[in-house]
Amino acid sequence: MKKSVLMVAAGLLILASFVGCTKKTNKNFILATGGTSGTYYPFGGAIANIWNNNIQGMNVTAQATGASAENLRLISKGEAEFGIVQNDVMDYAYNGSDMFAQPLPNLSTIGTLYPEVVQIAAAKNSGITSVYDLRGKRVSIGDAGSGVEFNAKQILEGYGLTFNDIQKNNLSFKESAEGIQNGTLDACFVTAGIPNAALQELAFTAGLVLIPVNGPEAAKICDSYNFYTRTTIPGGTYNGNDETIQALAIKATLAVSANLSEQIVYEMTKTLFEHLDDLGTAHAKGKEVRPDSAVNGVSVPFHPGAVKYFKEIGFNVN
Repeated sequence: MKKSVLMVAAGLLILASFVGCTKKTNKNFILATGGTSGTYYPFGGAIANIWNNNIQGMNVTAQATGASAENLRLISKGEAEFGIVQNDVMDYAYNGSDMFAQPLPNLSTIGTLYPEVVQIAAAKNSGITSVYDLRGKRVSIGDAGSGVEFNAKQILEGYGLTFNDIQKNNLSFKESAEGIQNGTLDACFVTAGIPNAALQELAFTAGLVLIPVNGPEAAKICDSYNFYTRTTIPGGTYNGNDETIQALAIKATLAVSANLSEQIVYEMTKTLFEHLDDLGTAHAKGKEVRPDSAVNGVSVPFHPGAVKYFKEIGFNVN
């Protein structure tokens, strides 16, 4: 009897030693989003809630940030594990081009989320009906160094224009709309999901006209920059604009640290895409997220955990 008790005690000690040496999986993560008045912050909060409510021990915090470029730098430095970013800005970061002097390490993709449309709005009395008409006009191209600024540069380039051909202003969406309303601006670029709140307000106060990006110029831009897709801004999106407008879009994308384990990213990818109804209930943009479109517009390699999930549901990604 004494011998049996000693053997049991010894077994418990050995088991305790294994438990003590087992590395606990970290499930405390940061999801970098954007400003509190934009789409990324509440949308990121909705994603974090899905993970926290459906994965045992998960604790993801949606953190307000300066959006895409900052989010990618935070992930690269290990100060965030996830981020919502524009796919074009992620391409620049991965390849070390445009706003990034050198490639950022540790970046990978879970999937694209929803389209962000490059919207060009002009004052109703500006006489602007085409991108060509922006020559010599007072145009806001977004914050300095932002993804919007590069979208504006690339679209102007497709029409044979540069920033030297316009009176360039670097203003936020809200400041841009206010500038058109008070007459200090003629037009602005806004890259965002539709409808954009700043443009909605402008449409109801001073009014606006939407400028199309179409024809051979749009084809040239898409050929030069493969992260663009063709889209439309449906008539009625903004007050007083009843015609459907041709436009280009980039895609909001869920980026992830390449340093996270395959298993944890697989679990989080699977959980997110199996709870899209909850995402759509929590935020209108969630209704635009689908597994089949999530594998499109990706130029930065998928994380192995995301690859595992998408292959399980029939998509051959690498």
